[in-house]
Amino acid sequence: MKIGFGAPVSGSWATPENLAYVARRAEQLGYHSLWTYQRLLSPVDAGWGEIYRSVQDPLLPLAYAAAVTSRIRLGVAVVNLPFVSPVVLAKQLTTLDILSGGRLDAGLGNGWADEEFIATGTGKRGQARRAEEFIEVLKRLWTEDTVEYEGAFYRVPPMRADPKPVQRPHPPILLGAGAEPALHRAGRLCDGWVSSSRADLRRLGASVAVVKAAAKQAGRDPAALRFVCRGSVKVRPAGSPDRAPLVGTLDQIRSDIAELTAQGITELFLDLNFDPQVGSPDADPAESIRRADEALAAFAPSGPPAGP
Repeated sequence: MKIGFGAPVSGSWATPENLAYVARRAEQLGYHSLWTYQRLLSPVDAGWGEIYRSVQDPLLPLAYAAAVTSRIRLGVAVVNLPFVSPVVLAKQLTTLDILSGGRLDAGLGNGWADEEFIATGTGKRGQARRAEEFIEVLKRLWTEDTVEYEGAFYRVPPMRADPKPVQRPHPPILLGAGAEPALHRAGRLCDGWVSSSRADLRRLGASVAVVKAAAKQAGRDPAALRFVCRGSVKVRPAGSPDRAPLVGTLDQIRSDIAELTAQGITELFLDLNFDPQVGSPDADPAESIRRADEALAAFAPSGPPAGP
């Protein structure tokens, strides 16, 4: 299983210096990938938790990281597609793929926060159809010389969309999904699946099986798909109550990683942003980067650096 790391994008440790340090250090230690996530707003009462109070844009930090690294892949998990036009996102992702020399992994999701749907002027009507149209338009923009599309949600008049991404036919599209219809969509249309921060890590195997079955039914090779887990790591003392997967001592977390492999996960990225002791605006940034340094060293992949 390939191992990645979450870039510092949430809370007080999300500084340019820390981003550059974590990106370079992860690459040096042989990590396969570096990841960000999207959150546009947060409630006044902080009801969504500390980790969502102060979150940077998901794509700009990856461009910054691309400039200070040369090998590590750069992933977003995820951009919520209802909040942006596929034409705009295609241009952004293409540019990022070019700037990084073809290292982008494009995670897409449908979003869940009602307030963000309102603020971006969209809605939840027809989410399944919207997602399928969005993915189709994105692929066409990336692969066709002249693009023309007429759908229920998106329309593109006959136009060119250049330049094209470095990766061919296009950057890998990973769908963030939890509901069964969305898992089917990942298997039919995408290059893989990425779990959410809310997923039960004990039951990821069931989702992997659904995606694989949908791929096989669509005449695709399930073995060619990628299955990426966001690992919300919280390093805690031994004996912590109600220990969840990837929560506990370094040794306990290592054993949890092995169990994820057994569920069919092909890639895991360890994300400290979802630890409120790290990803909060009120956390001590010096202590947060110390914890990140400890985790980077403790979970560094063995052997030579993994390729794309």
